[in-house]
Amino acid sequence: MTEGAPAHLTHSRVLKIALPIVLSNATVPILGAVDTGVVGQMGAAAPIGAVGIGAVILGSIYWIFGFLRMGTTGLVSQARGAGQVGEVSAFLTRVILAGLIGGLALIALQAPAFALAFHVAPASDEVESLARSYMSIRIWSAPFSIATFGITGWLIGQERTRAVLFLQLWMNGLNILFDLWFVLGLGWGVEGVALATVIAEVTGAFWGLYLCRDAFSNAAWRDRARVFDLARLVHMLKVNTDILIRSLLLLAIVVSFAFFGAGFGDVTLAANQILMQFVEITAFALDGFAFAAEAIVGSALGARQRSVLRRGAILTSLWGLVAVGLLSALFAFSGGTVIDIMTTATDVRAEARLYLWWMVAAPLVGLAAWMLDGIFIGATRTRDMRNMMMLSLLIYLAAVAILIPAFGNHGLWAALLVSYAARGGLLLWKYPALERSAQ
Repeated sequence: MTEGAPAHLTHSRVLKIALPIVLSNATVPILGAVDTGVVGQMGAAAPIGAVGIGAVILGSIYWIFGFLRMGTTGLVSQARGAGQVGEVSAFLTRVILAGLIGGLALIALQAPAFALAFHVAPASDEVESLARSYMSIRIWSAPFSIATFGITGWLIGQERTRAVLFLQLWMNGLNILFDLWFVLGLGWGVEGVALATVIAEVTGAFWGLYLCRDAFSNAAWRDRARVFDLARLVHMLKVNTDILIRSLLLLAIVVSFAFFGAGFGDVTLAANQILMQFVEITAFALDGFAFAAEAIVGSALGARQRSVLRRGAILTSLWGLVAVGLLSALFAFSGGTVIDIMTTATDVRAEARLYLWWMVAAPLVGLAAWMLDGIFIGATRTRDMRNMMMLSLLIYLAAVAILIPAFGNHGLWAALLVSYAARGGLLLWKYPALERSAQ
């Protein structure tokens, strides 16, 4: 493993980190489409709904542990930048143990967790029965799936995003192959889709460990005193708790957006759901550059290289600007075609087109929020992220209260973009203190 942070920062280094993440993210919707497509061949609606709702419930539960990915990247990149090779190895052991413990807890608590989920989002008896079968199989890979969050964060913190791409290709490719075999070949239905995911996630965790094998060349990975050092564990807990709270506040905006949209009727709700896919595409594209910012900023901070930190923030953001510029142009000229592909309902198509120009503006308005999230995660300035997210939520709710009565669904989209601008602006306000901490 590299000791210390590389001082030379170029566009090539930024792209070397970012592009594999962009490609990795591109495989995610493909897997979702295959999962839906194979059960769609069963000729009934219930299996499609069961896989869909089951995946959403488990995805939401696993999402709670997403802090393992983000917190790990920042802390590992800082340790790497400071030349603390032993700490980098020990941290891998910590996050793997955290993932395994979290996954085992989910297995133990699956009954009340699933009951609560279906109480919040009830489904027909047939769909719920099939979804429970799906989830009761998939939950057994939870320790491996959550541990993989930490492994992924560790690799990104090492700027080894090509390894992340290989890991994602392995898991999604294997999942697709077993989907086709188990469902179309063997006729195992919803249970076959679940088993395919379990195999992919379990083998993915072991493949991830193999990709991290250089960490095991340093005896620190099994040094109990170092791995369970109380001060480091407390710091890790504090960072991850801040990220969790920040993520829950962000989720409140996303969920409330859907809730407020439902008040405008089924057609507008459907149109908003389709348009939110444009936001997802933007997030997938910008993740690569935000992750690059995490790794570069964290490494520079650990090495106390203030000039490298600043250059990293600027270069990654410039490439993010290129990405959102292209996306905005694509949405402006091809957004209608994308809407037509996503739905055949003429009223939903017409409604979505009314609000399409918000999708043209969203990537540009949201750029600062997405990129500064990456910069602050790399610097582990998670308290600032938590507090600024809290203020952004309050500003969003105020915008909702003012704009929806005056402008309806246009007001709702405007409020969402106000939340992006608020988050970006507030984090930018805090940025000078972040940069000074690298001195």
